[in-house]
This record gives sequence, C-alpha cells and structure tokens, in this order.
Amino acid sequence: MLKAGTIIGERYEIVGRIGSGGMADVYKAKDHKLNRFVAVKVLKQEFREDANFIRKFRTEAQAAAGLAHPNIVNVYDVGEDHGVHFIVMELVEGITLKEYINKKGRMSVREATSIAIQVSMGLEAAHAHNIVHRDVKPQNIIISTDGKVKVTDFGIARAASSNTISSNVMGSVHYSSPEQVRGGYSDAKSDIYSLGITMYEMVTGRIPFDGDTTVAIAIKHLQDEMEPPSTYAPNLPHSLEQIIYKCTQKSVDRRYNNMTEVIADLKRSLIEPEGDFVKLLPLNNHAQTVMLTKEDLEAIQQGAAEGRAQKNYQTIDEDAYLRNQRKETPKTQYEDEDEDDDYEDDDYDDDDEGGISSKLEKALTIGGFVIGAIIICVIIFFIGQAAGIFHFGSGSRNNAQQEETVDNQVEVPNLLGMTQDQATAAANEKGLGISYIGEEASSEYPKGQIIRQSEEAGTKVDPNTTIEITISSGPAAALTVPAVTNMPQADAEAAITALGLVSSVTTASSEDVTAGNVISVDPAEGTEVEAGATIALVVSTGPEPEEETPTTNTDEMITVPDVRGMEETEAKEFLNGRGFVVKATSGTSDRVNEGDVISQSLEPDSEVASGSVITLTINGTPTITDDAGSGSTSGGSSSTGSSTTATATNWVCNSKLEAPGNYAGGPVKLELVQTVNGEEVTTTIVDGETLSFPYVLKTSGAEGVATGTVNMYELVNNSYVARANYGPVKFSEAN
Repeated sequence: MLKAGTIIGERYEIVGRIGSGGMADVYKAKDHKLNRFVAVKVLKQEFREDANFIRKFRTEAQAAAGLAHPNIVNVYDVGEDHGVHFIVMELVEGITLKEYINKKGRMSVREATSIAIQVSMGLEAAHAHNIVHRDVKPQNIIISTDGKVKVTDFGIARAASSNTISSNVMGSVHYSSPEQVRGGYSDAKSDIYSLGITMYEMVTGRIPFDGDTTVAIAIKHLQDEMEPPSTYAPNLPHSLEQIIYKCTQKSVDRRYNNMTEVIADLKRSLIEPEGDFVKLLPLNNHAQTVMLTKEDLEAIQQGAAEGRAQKNYQTIDEDAYLRNQRKETPKTQYEDEDEDDDYEDDDYDDDDEGGISSKLEKALTIGGFVIGAIIICVIIFFIGQAAGIFHFGSGSRNNAQQEETVDNQVEVPNLLGMTQDQATAAANEKGLGISYIGEEASSEYPKGQIIRQSEEAGTKVDPNTTIEITISSGPAAALTVPAVTNMPQADAEAAITALGLVSSVTTASSEDVTAGNVISVDPAEGTEVEAGATIALVVSTGPEPEEETPTTNTDEMITVPDVRGMEETEAKEFLNGRGFVVKATSGTSDRVNEGDVISQSLEPDSEVASGSVITLTINGTPTITDDAGSGSTSGGSSSTGSSTTATATNWVCNSKLEAPGNYAGGPVKLELVQTVNGEEVTTTIVDGETLSFPYVLKTSGAEGVATGTVNMYELVNNSYVARANYGPVKFSEAN
C-alpha cells in the first residue's frame, strides 16, 4: 500500500486511499502538473509480475484513454514507476450504484430508467470505439454528488479476462452473460446482458441468479429462466419489464443489436409505460436445443474423418509439387536410369515405338540446364539484394536505412502536424511504431493533427520503439466568465471551477459589498476566455474600520517619561495616568524580558502636548488597549489576500507581493522588520496561512517609520524555510 505523500510518475502525489478491489487499490492523488485531484488505480503485486498481463493491460487502458464522454470515468494516463503500474482516472466524488441500491432497496421506475439510460449512453460511446467493457455491474457504476452517472473500469476487464484470472478476482459472476461464463467469445451484446441484470437489480432490489458458489451461479445463467421482475416489483411497467427480458436473453441473437436500440426503448418506456413496443424474436427460431440421433453423430464423425483424409491428401500433393519444383524427385530419376538401361540392353528405337527422339531428348536436357541456371541466378539476385550487395531502384532507401541504424538505433521523425495515418507511415518507414493515447484541445494544430509525441524529433531510439502521440481535438471552446459579483466567495469559486477555469482571490474593504462576497472579477463577467484561464476575484472584508483621532490639549505640555524595560501593563498604566494615549506593537529583543517594553515612539524627556499618542514596542505579543486604557489580548489576524497586524497606528502599507519562484504553495509566515528609534523591530504579520499570489499586503507599521522589509518563510517539514525578502515596502500616514 502506498503512503500519503508518495509521488509516482513524477507528478501524482498520493493523498489517501479511497478503496480496494480484486485487481487494484484506488488512491486519491494531486496532479501537480495540472493542479487537480485525480484517482490513481495501482495494480496489486500479483499482477505486476506477469509481463503478458501488463502488456495487455497497458494496451487496453490506452485504448480506454481515448474515450471522452460525460457518462464515462475518463482515463487520463497510464504508467509505471519502479515496478508500480498505475492508471490515472477522473476523480468522481460519490457512491457506487451497488451502495445506492443497498441503502435504498428497490428504486423507482423513473430513477432506475434514468440511470439505465445514462449507463447505456456511456456504453454506446465505448462500443462506437470498438471497446467492450465486459464487466458491467453496479460496483463499476458511480453516481456523483451532482447526480451524474458514470461507468468506470473500461479496458481492464478485457486485459484481465485474456490472462486467465479467476472470477473471484474479476468481480461478481452474478452479472456475467452466458457466453462469458461459458468461456466463449464476448462482444457488445455481453454488455447489454450485464446491463439487463443490473436493471433487474435496480427495480427489484435483488439479483436474479444467486448460489453458494460461482459455478452454481454460472450454471443458472446458462440453464435457468429468471423470475419475472414484476414478481418482486408489482408496479413495474410492462414496457420496462420487456426491455429487461430482451436484454437478458440467453441467446445472443435475441438480445438488442446495440445500445442505441436499448436507449430508444428506455426513453419510449417513460412515455408509454404500458406500451407493447418491445419486440422479442420467437424462441422457435433461436436458442433451441438440437437433439442429435445416432445416425447424425456417425455422419458427423465420418465427415470429420473424410475431412482429415482430404487434408492429408492435399498436404501430400503439395509436398510432391514442391519437390518437383526443386528438382528433388529421386524416384523419377531412378526411373529414368532404368529406362536408359532398357534402351542399351534392347537397342530400343524411340521413333519406332512412338517415344521421344534422341534429338528432342537432348534439347529438353539442354533446356533444363538453362532453366536451372536462370533459377539459380534469380535466387542469387534476391539474396544479394537482401544482403545489400545489389542496389536497384530501392537500394538508395536501403542505404539510408542502414545509415540510420548505426549502433542499432534510428532517428525519430517529426510527426507534429501529421494525421495519425501519415505518422504511422512515416514511423513504419523508420522501423518504429505509433500508439494513440488521446486527444487534447489545441489552438495551434487543426483537429486530427498530432500535437505531441513522446519521443522528440531527431532523437535516437532503438528499432521497434513505439512513439506515443496525442492528437488535436480542435481549438478549445471559448468559455464565458460567469456573473459572480456579490456572490459568496465559496459559491463564486465553485462556479468558476465548474467551467474548467482557475480562481485566485485577493481581498479589499468595501462599504457596499457584504464581507465575504465578491466585489469584482477580472477578466470582467461575460468575457470569453480559454479553458484553464485564471479568474481574479476581489472579495470584500467589509467596511474599513474608523480609526479614532486622539485629541490633544496644546495648552498643557507634558514631559515624556522613559518606560523602556518596564512591564507592559505597568508602563501603560503609568503613561495613561500622565495623559498619554497608549498604543502598542510587537517586536523581538534579547535585551528585555518577554512582555517588557523594548522601545517607545516618543523620545524620553521631550515635551509634548497632553493627549499625545505614544506607541510602545513590546517584546512578544502586546496587549492592545483603547484610548480609555482598557485591555484586550490579540495576536493579529489575517485572511486570504490581506492581513491586519496587532498594531493600532495610523501609518499603513498597501503593497502587492508576487510569489517567489521557489514557493511550493505551503503555509507561510510574513514578518515586518522596521527600524524604530535606532533599533530593529520585528512584527509577525501572517503565521501559518496559505496565501494566494499576487498578495496585497495591508498592514500597519510603527508611527513615523516610512519603510520596512518583509521576510517570507514557508513551512516545510514542520519548520520554516526562508523564501524571499520584499523591500523596501513603503508606509504612509493614513488620513
């Protein structure tokens, strides 16, 4: 089992395990290349050691990756990483149809019909690509949280069934067609049978055939007639029951011809529930048991024996013909020698007996030698041409191929912009193969042309290497930015993500828009953008808090005391008692204890008006007091896109920070460093927050200090690592 945090294929980070089946474990993973969550199915150990199965598995999964349909769980990628073979699929949040049936029991007719139609549409799309599922069952049908029905595990069943895998591994035999349990050929009509069994279970809450062993269930599929579904669902419409009957006929010929017919009848059943439009072929023309007599068996056996004899005769005759062509007929040569002996002994005259004359015989002998010499020359020619000795016509191409195969490697041609047929021809000419792995939208290449190849043009590869190609599906359809102004942030981000767009969030104060709602969107609502474009949202933090302006009494001047080193509460009480308005900010220093005053904004012994504001820098987190001197503890606050520190001064910063190149997206800490009264003061702005960049820094600083530096740290393995320094950032006095 893979642990959370494991990265496979150099891009998929395992988040956690979703479930487990007979063949594989399924994990939720983060695709760091496309920044999305996916489902990764990892084959179990017993299947990884079978090279033949792995080859078939990859082929079938790659074929399934070419499917793109709303009712099919899409296959994104197939790969291998250090012996771990995996498939990357669309992540669908929801439950399986089996779980839904177990929770609900019998389903309503309309709900079952709707699910059956969506499953049929997915299977129809697969069959159109010559892909048969072979393992249709409620466990392989997912109902998403938004009500969509999707079929999963395309291509895997075929790879597994061709590799001698037991039914316990392959899944339940409860849904297998008679031809599948018999071990015969299965095609699209096998999926129709399995769909019929699934529909039976949806409307009755039970499976039609059950038993103690898989063998017992398989025999029932072959021999037994199932109980009418209306027995367990009395209100089942006649038309839907007939559809289930037609799908689950034991004879392949009596089922629907294709999924298109199934979909048409299912839709019609919603309009005519009691209609009699489902036509079943008469049983007397199909699927009858034929009884053979003893004479029939003997005739078949005799015919088989004659067929074998005829086959043997033809084989012997062909062998004799080949021997004559090669002049390898020793029996004829011996007969010729015997005839020559007769000529010598009996002084036999060819002309008198009507035989061949000696002159003609000599001519035939000479002709035979000439023909034999020609045949030998032709053979030498072909052998020499194959060996590269002779170069006639195609010899230049052979030379080129020989030059390309230096060190047993060939140069990969440039396939970009070609059609699949053109690429296949170009690759085959180099001794390479082509494998289609899917389609992607492209604004650069027209539909049907190759936009990407796994091996770059010009690189050297081994002969017979297979090059994976991705074909353009045409330009991506333009998407319209939705209207999300005044919408809550979560709803706005969900609407944007549902269209295949990416959202980024910053915050700003607003007098008119409720806190948490969207103020504005960029690009503007209604603008057409490409899929994957980033939509910037500005979210309201509510009205800007009004800062009280302290009142000063210029008629009364007071002396500023020195409270540095005093405990925070003591210093505040002391200053409040002498007519000062006390503010506080945080900092760090090893010269005073935590909670003591590091520095003060007003110079000791200076003369100021009564009611003047004095800002104390406290070692650690300060206790914020209002003008009346009442205290409340605060450690600062932050929100996505903006933050407010624990300071209460009227010198503020409003700067935009860009994401550093080494930022990996984890939680961060931002620290503001300023020089106050000749001493360096550090204030924590954000701690442990995950920010969206560009990040608008809204914070307060020490009074009268116009600049500062912001240090950024990222949390890595429970410790902060320095990522960037922004500075100087500017502060200005608020009006």
